[in-house]
Amino acid sequence: MDLQLTNKVIIVSGGAKGIGEGIVKVLAAEGAIPVIIGRNEADNLATVAAVEAAGGKAAQVVAELSEPAACESAVKKIIATFGRIDGLVNNAGVNDGVGLEGGNYEKFMASLHKNVVHYYLLAHHALPELIKSKGAIVNITSKTADTGQGNTSAYAASNGGRNALTREWAVELLKYGIRVNAVVVAECFTPLYAKWIETLPNPKEKLKEIESKIPLENRMTTAEEIANAVAFLLSPRSSHTTGQLVYVDGGYVHLDRALANA
Repeated sequence: MDLQLTNKVIIVSGGAKGIGEGIVKVLAAEGAIPVIIGRNEADNLATVAAVEAAGGKAAQVVAELSEPAACESAVKKIIATFGRIDGLVNNAGVNDGVGLEGGNYEKFMASLHKNVVHYYLLAHHALPELIKSKGAIVNITSKTADTGQGNTSAYAASNGGRNALTREWAVELLKYGIRVNAVVVAECFTPLYAKWIETLPNPKEKLKEIESKIPLENRMTTAEEIANAVAFLLSPRSSHTTGQLVYVDGGYVHLDRALANA
């Protein structure tokens, strides 16, 4: 299926690694021009180089997204370079473990800036161009908003906010024909996830235990599987889909866990 994304300029925050990198590579393979916004220029450039080596196009802008002024500056740079924005993927964030008992106001607010404030700011600053192009927005969110996880109040709150903003924006932007959807991630194996697993006692056993609870095929979701859903939701092929939270998680959130061991 041709997703009709050729030469579409699509911002991908946090697009240098993990799920974001997967999204960038799938979009480039579909002929789009993904533009990474990320804090580490070396990581950004490495992903751009990988895309170009595979015959695709990509670009990058360096920005610390927890700083509001940097969000505005990054979007302005993209508009100055390309003259348009056709899509936005809000993806950057980190499960930083700011809990209720062990956290505090400063840590909680800092985590909101890392995880949800820049979702709003990038969409706000990109909106005039998205109106012109009748573009689409996809927010990447986490199961923590549905299931809780423990010791991660700020991240869970951020993801609840991401989900709510998805539906709020879908309503507000109906008049422009701009579609807004979210892809909800549960257990996806990324470099950050691998790093976290290694901090636990018996990491291999723990990974097997987690995988055993994922109903479909007892395995982790891949970044490419997340990316395929994102590309579809950005494309005209999903022309009547808006305000949806799409769970790409092997049934982790909604299916009976007993099925995983049946």
